[in-house]
Amino acid sequence: LLAARDKLAGAARLNWARGVPMSDWDGVEVDRASCRVTTLSLVQRELTGEAPPGLGRLTALINLDLSGNALQGGIPPELGDLSNLLTLDLAYNALTGGVPAELGRLSRLATLNLQDNGLSGEIPRELGNLIRLRLLRLSENGLIGEMPRELGNLVRLEGLYLSANGLSGEIPAELGRLVRLGYLDLRDNGLTGRMPPELGRLVRLRSLNLAQNGLSGSIPLELGRLTGLGFLILNDNSLTGRIPPELGRLVRLEELFLGSNFLTGPIPSELGNLANLRTMRLYNNQLSGEIPPELGQLGNLRSLVLHYNALTGAIPAELADIPFLELLYLEENALTGCVPAALREIKEHGFGHMGLPYC
Repeated sequence: LLAARDKLAGAARLNWARGVPMSDWDGVEVDRASCRVTTLSLVQRELTGEAPPGLGRLTALINLDLSGNALQGGIPPELGDLSNLLTLDLAYNALTGGVPAELGRLSRLATLNLQDNGLSGEIPRELGNLIRLRLLRLSENGLIGEMPRELGNLVRLEGLYLSANGLSGEIPAELGRLVRLGYLDLRDNGLTGRMPPELGRLVRLRSLNLAQNGLSGSIPLELGRLTGLGFLILNDNSLTGRIPPELGRLVRLEELFLGSNFLTGPIPSELGNLANLRTMRLYNNQLSGEIPPELGQLGNLRSLVLHYNALTGAIPAELADIPFLELLYLEENALTGCVPAALREIKEHGFGHMGLPYC
């Protein structure tokens, strides 16, 4: 550690010195029985240096957390020698270069967090060897290439965050094996192809965010099996076909974002069953038919955004029964009749652009 101190600290300072008891060193924890370093945690210490390869010699290390600094340079491949490591957190730094394939040797690792750096290259398929991993965060980097199918081997994974990179290709069907997964965030990449119906096997999923990609084809009916889902975010893709009525089974859903796609057909009346829904955004599609009066049953709805579609018919009076509705956009459709007077009280709406009188 003394040999690594200055390279790691950079312009910052660490109190590591021979005259200071190791139990008092910044961010260092030592096991009393073995006298080995088990934790190195230097979160938000304004470090500006580099992660030294010598850290790979701390083979008793369980937790390595250097997040929230301004570390530069690459991730040392030698960190793959830390065979007892449970947590590796290097998030929120300025690290560059690739993700070392050697990290795939960390057989006990439960958390790998490298998000918000300047990492590049492809995601190593060797990460699929981390069969005890529960959390994988690689978001907000410059990673490219396809998602490795080997990620489907991480059967204990509870959170997979790969958003805001440059990933391409299709979403691997093998992700359907991750039956413990609660959070899947792949937004803001360049993913293409169809959504794999195997995602419907992820029955513990709480949040599914695939927004801002180039996904095409229809929304899989199998997503209706995800009855624990709270957030379904699919906006800004190239999805086609109809909104599956099966989505009406997602009784815990709080946010439904399907805007800016090429969806057609009617809004399913079954969406009126989503009693916990707070936000429904279906704007900028090619939806047709009438607005289902069943949407008036959505007692927790705050935001209903349906503008830029081809909806017809009258505005259902039942929408005025939604007690907490604050935002309602219906303009740029082909609606007829009049606007129910009770909707006038909504804080934000686009009625003025519709040319319809109040009832």
